[in-house]
Amino acid sequence: MRAIAFPLLSAIALAGCAATPEEMARSDAADARQMARIEKKLAGYVPGEPQSCVNQSLLRSSDQYGQTILYQQGTSTYYRNDTSPGCRLGQDDILVTQTPTGQLCRGDIVRTVDRTAGFMTGSCSLGEFVPYRRASRSGAN
Repeated sequence: MRAIAFPLLSAIALAGCAATPEEMARSDAADARQMARIEKKLAGYVPGEPQSCVNQSLLRSSDQYGQTILYQQGTSTYYRNDTSPGCRLGQDDILVTQTPTGQLCRGDIVRTVDRTAGFMTGSCSLGEFVPYRRASRSGAN
């Protein structure tokens, strides 16, 4: 009986983890909204070569968009970081980083903390930092 019960319970548990078509559609719609917000924020900016690390002290702020973080440096540069697959950054989450070097680097772990309750909600691994710089207007008079 035990040999039959374990696979059956495992199958039931896995079935409970499967997303329904409606949940998948909502998730896809949310992802599309996040991508539209990122595109709007980066309109007029040109992507550069990805970097492994950025100097944390030069970053002014960060905004979360689903699985993507936009770090702002000065008034004319953003760094886009697409975090590890499965990472979800909530709108009310605060990013917590610890780095002994003063730099954020690909592979570093950032923790997320609920802004109101103060409890840890998850963690994510950072990806490469793609700089987006304001497009120059060389043709303007």
